[in-house]
This record gives sequence, C-alpha cells and structure tokens, in this order.
Amino acid sequence: MNTPKPSMSLTKPEAFDLSGKQKLSTAIGILGLIILALAAFNVNFPYKPIVLTAALVMITAGVVLFTNDLYLGKHPGIKNDGVMFKSISSRGLWAWITGIALTSFYIILYFKAAWLGMGTDGANNTGLVALFDPLSRLLNGGQASQWFVYGTLYTVAILVFGYKFLLKYRHNRYERLRTFSVMFFQLAFAFLIPEFMARLNSDTFSLPYYDLKNIWPLNYYNFEQYRVDSFISAGDIGLALLIFGILSIFVITPILTFKYGKRWYCSWVCGCGGLAETSGDAFRHLSDKRQFAWNIERWVVHSVVVFVTLMTTAVIYSYLGNDSSKYWLTKSTFLISVATLLTVVFALVMIFKRDQLAKDAKYGAIGYFIIIMVLIGMHYLNGSNLFLFKAESLRQFYGFLIGAIFSGVIGTGFYPIFGNRVWCRFGCPMAAILGFQQRLFSKFRITTNGGQCISCGNCSTYCEMGIDVRAYAQKGENIVRSSCVGCGICSAVCPRGVLKLENDSMKGRINSNEILLGNDVDLMDLLNQK
Repeated sequence: MNTPKPSMSLTKPEAFDLSGKQKLSTAIGILGLIILALAAFNVNFPYKPIVLTAALVMITAGVVLFTNDLYLGKHPGIKNDGVMFKSISSRGLWAWITGIALTSFYIILYFKAAWLGMGTDGANNTGLVALFDPLSRLLNGGQASQWFVYGTLYTVAILVFGYKFLLKYRHNRYERLRTFSVMFFQLAFAFLIPEFMARLNSDTFSLPYYDLKNIWPLNYYNFEQYRVDSFISAGDIGLALLIFGILSIFVITPILTFKYGKRWYCSWVCGCGGLAETSGDAFRHLSDKRQFAWNIERWVVHSVVVFVTLMTTAVIYSYLGNDSSKYWLTKSTFLISVATLLTVVFALVMIFKRDQLAKDAKYGAIGYFIIIMVLIGMHYLNGSNLFLFKAESLRQFYGFLIGAIFSGVIGTGFYPIFGNRVWCRFGCPMAAILGFQQRLFSKFRITTNGGQCISCGNCSTYCEMGIDVRAYAQKGENIVRSSCVGCGICSAVCPRGVLKLENDSMKGRINSNEILLGNDVDLMDLLNQK
C-alpha cells in the first residue's frame, strides 16, 4: 500500500483544499442555485412559495455554514492566505466560468427578460420570474418583474456574503460597522421601502418610489420631464424628493464629502459598493495596479462625467422654451447659468487647487473646454440636438452603454477577472464627482508612518481601487486620491499599523515629498536651511 508522501512545498497548495464541511456546504448552496436555474429554463414548480423559500434558504445556509467552518475555528485576523492557489480567485477555470455565467445572466436580464419568464403586455409570468411572484405580491401587491428578481437576488447576495465579510474581518471595528451599514441600506432603502411604497400608488397617486437616493449624476434621468412631472403630481412627498435631489447636488453631498470623504457613500451606503465589498471581496486583489491602468481610469471616468453633464444639460434644455412670459427659466438663461456655474467652479479650482491637482488639472481643463464649446453650440443651434443626436436618443445611448453594459454586465459580471470595483473605478459618474470633491476639499486622508513600513505589499495587493498604497507608505506620504473609497482594507491588512484613516484639518493634508537620495541633494545645505 502506497502512502502519499508529505509535501515539501513551503506554500503547501494542498492545505487550501475544501474540508468535508465546506464541500457539503457548497453542495447545499449549489442545490439552491440549481432550483433557480431550472426555473430559468421554464420548469414550472408547484407550491412556488415553498420552492422559492427552499432555494433561498439553501443558498443562505450554504454560505453561512461554509463561512463558519472557514473562519470560526481560526484566530481573529484577516485570512487572505491561499487566494492565488484557488481557481475562483486567481483567474483560473472556475473564475472564467463564474464570470461568463454572471455576464450571461445580466445580458439576459437586461435585454431578453422574456427568456426568464417575464410576461409582456399584461401576460402572466412564467419560469424564474413566476417563482418570485409570491414574494412580490407579499411586498408590493403585484406580480414580479425581472427587476424584482434582480433586486431580491442582489439583496440576498449582500446579506449572506456580508455575513462572510463580518466573520473574516471580525477583529476590525471599522470594517464591521461599514458592513452593517451597507447591509442595512440595501435591505431597507434599496429593497424593502421601495416595495412597500409601491403599494401606495394608484391611478390618482403615483410616487416615484424607486431610486430613493435620488442623487444626480447617479440618477442621470432625474430631471427629465416625465420624472419631474411624476414628482410634482405626487404632492408634498414628491416635491420633497425633488428638492432633496437638487440639494443633494449642491449642499448635502459636498458637506458629507468634506467631513468624511467619498467613503460616506461609496463604502457605507451605495448598493454597488455594498455588493463589491461583500460578494466581491474574494476578488479585490485582482484590480490592476499599473500606471497604465491609472491613466486609462482617469481618461475614462472624466469622460463619463463630461458625457453625463452634457447629456443632462441637453435633456433639460430640450423641454425649455424661449418665451420668457411662459417659462421662468428659458433656454438661453439655462445655458448661461450652467456655463457660469462651471466657469466659477473651474476658476476657483485652478486658482486655489491647481498645484494639488497636478496632472488631473489637465483632464479638468480639457473637460471644461469640451462642455463650454458644446453649450455654445447648443445656444447657437437653438435646438435640442447635440452632435446630431436628440437629447432623448443621447440619454438612451448613455443608459445602454453606461447604465446597463458597464455598470451591470461588465461592472458586476467580471468580478472574477477584473476585480470587484471595476465599475466604481472606471465608470461611475457619482464616484468621479465625489472623488473630485474629496481630492480638493475633504478632511479625509489616510496617514502613513513610513518608518514602520516593511514593504510587505499587503496594502497595495488588496487595494480594490488599484492604488499602489505601498509607494505612499514607503515615503511617509498621506494618501489623498480621488479614487480612494475609504474601505480601510489597506489599514486592516497592514501588519505594522502603518496606515490610519483620519478626518483632520486641511493643513498639510497633501504632502507630496520626493524620496531624497544622497546623490540628489546636499544634505548639509538642507540641514542648514532648517
């Protein structure tokens, strides 16, 4: 009888195989997924409430039992060991299978909902969508849509993988608090409250109950005519939501970002960030850290902000008039107001913050120039066409390319390939604008103690936004980057306590110091200057 020889490998990849309990837990979770998959292939289950409950309970139980066996038997502390030996977290076969499966599901969900059983023209649902009808009727009183299915699965994913995240980072109070926060906001404000509010709607009262966050530019359609009419027709509640959306742009989000950085939204409230932090935690190390990726990130995300600004301006412009006796806000007045506001912001930034922006000042100048030129063109064309596109067509194109393909299909479906924050990093206009505010006037920064850094690289490896944190830590520089979402993982994985998330005064916040080498500077002259 041949007995296997013990491995002499220092890395011991066989130590990261699944245990018996983990294999059983995985089987239970997969069985729940199989039920949903069978329903997606139009299998008509009897007793739908029981079948749906069983499927969701098995998925939840599988993740919870797997997590308990993985973390409860170990001492508190972040456990990222073995990630590059696992196919799912190292762009292996299972990663590609998962990515393709998720991407296919999103494509079908967005563009071929009938394949999932979504009834059209008042027809009854079938298949997967029909399986969620009982839950939908319980919450909002109507039959399910593909978006209800999506919202339910999205919420379940954040809750169950949030539990996994809580156990993994249970030694870190900051990580526990923000995970509870995103779980609460997803369950309450993004899922349950909108469904309950749907029950209030009738033929005489229609409240825009979805998208309670109501913040531009994330809700790029916020100021379209149908949306504004819906707010106004809903009475005081609708008007309050409309005013809240306007105040969010100019008052609420700048104040919160000034006090806490963009993390107040991106890491504590946002559903996209919540899914990335919980379900996507296993893939955070896959974010591209190269300078090339950073350059692409800045070009792409600035382009998205320019696009959404022009599109929103064109949409509002399209339903205004030129007769001042009929419109308190005419087309020309609106364009002049937008141009004036952008000019004031641009001038203040260039005068007071140009040095801190560094290379980003170039991107801002280019974006400002494009927007102003297009606004001038819109004024002299005196129409609703922008670059030969109607405003509505432009909005639909943006909704398809950014709202659906980028944020949904690529942003989430490609977690196992590109990392968990590809949408937040490259495509989210909200993250870009909050990042702009964070860079310029936020009190938030990550402070470093370079003397304690041992250059282990954990911080850079697990930064989901592709920031080379170690380069800052080695120089003892504060980390103030537009893309930083303040997740705090870099601080949590540091074995020496080098990094600390702080809200402090603006003085000395950005201290870009070059590394001083003996051959680069006369140290005696430098000492005498002190």
